[in-house]
Amino acid sequence: MILSRSTSMLVILSLSLIMGVIFLSPNFLEAQTERKVFQTHSGAIIETSGQILDPIYSVSEVEFDPDEFLRNFEYGKISVNSEGKTIRDYTIIAEDNKIQEISPGIFYNVWTFNGTVPGPTIRATEGDIVRIQFINNGSKEHTIHFHGTHPAGMDGVFEPVGGNGGKFVYEFEAGPVGVHPYHCHVMPLEEHIIHGLYGVFIVDPKEGREKADEMVMVLNGFDTDFDTENNLYAANTIPFYYQHHPIQINTNELIRIYVVNMVEFDPINNFHLHGNLFKYYPTGTDLVPSFFTDMITFSQTERGIMEFEYDFPGKYLFHAHKVEFSEKGWVGVFLVNDNPNGEE
Repeated sequence: MILSRSTSMLVILSLSLIMGVIFLSPNFLEAQTERKVFQTHSGAIIETSGQILDPIYSVSEVEFDPDEFLRNFEYGKISVNSEGKTIRDYTIIAEDNKIQEISPGIFYNVWTFNGTVPGPTIRATEGDIVRIQFINNGSKEHTIHFHGTHPAGMDGVFEPVGGNGGKFVYEFEAGPVGVHPYHCHVMPLEEHIIHGLYGVFIVDPKEGREKADEMVMVLNGFDTDFDTENNLYAANTIPFYYQHHPIQINTNELIRIYVVNMVEFDPINNFHLHGNLFKYYPTGTDLVPSFFTDMITFSQTERGIMEFEYDFPGKYLFHAHKVEFSEKGWVGVFLVNDNPNGEE
């Protein structure tokens, strides 16, 4: 076969470029054999030496169990000062480089307090001294802003903590009684919240509350395509989780839910309970309920305490009565069992 002059020149030029890349780049062959691991939408683990064109397919670095979070409360390391006041010490570490599979095949860059979204549920009694050792291991500036009462210097707004190991100590007296959110307050604020830097702070009354099966539900949403509209909604991060893993409770047993709405971008959210009504304490600051209802509506960071009992066993739905939210994941089931201890 006889090649034309122009074709011959093109072949020679192409070979020269290829050889030049190989000889001018000593890491060329090594890069070609580097193995990378990623996960597909179907959950398959793929290993390749080629280029990963879609970085959203990744292996989840964050393991989060909504069942464990539901009833887990952090009381801190307890000591007593010279004045006889209880001190509760906590350590909270912020990170902003983790990937979590928030729904099958959907991976999201979560920003975490102590490795999860939401962060730990901090609990104290009114008047306790709360002391938070805050460490920012992220690459961005972060803070912790607690709702409630505290000195100006403890507000987490004007004291940004630098990344890569920056530290700050928050110290204040727990109050008022109720359920309060905490979250990062670095601008742009919505970016830090939508990625997951928030949690729940419960302040118990000194006289306590009636014994109950207690749980925490943080209502949250995720904007996975960054268009300022949420694509997924949930109670405690994982869409549809409590529908597929019903929450086990008993008949004739008081249930108390500390519920906090952290959904950003949407002006309202709500909570509807099937087959029952609940007493509702807005923000939990009053020991007397304000409503007896089966549906309550929240704006951003609005919260309260729900109390109810079921008389009859069976499956009962709970969900957002804003249908878009429930159809995108904010739905669950209470599986009510006959009380093994009989009526209380």
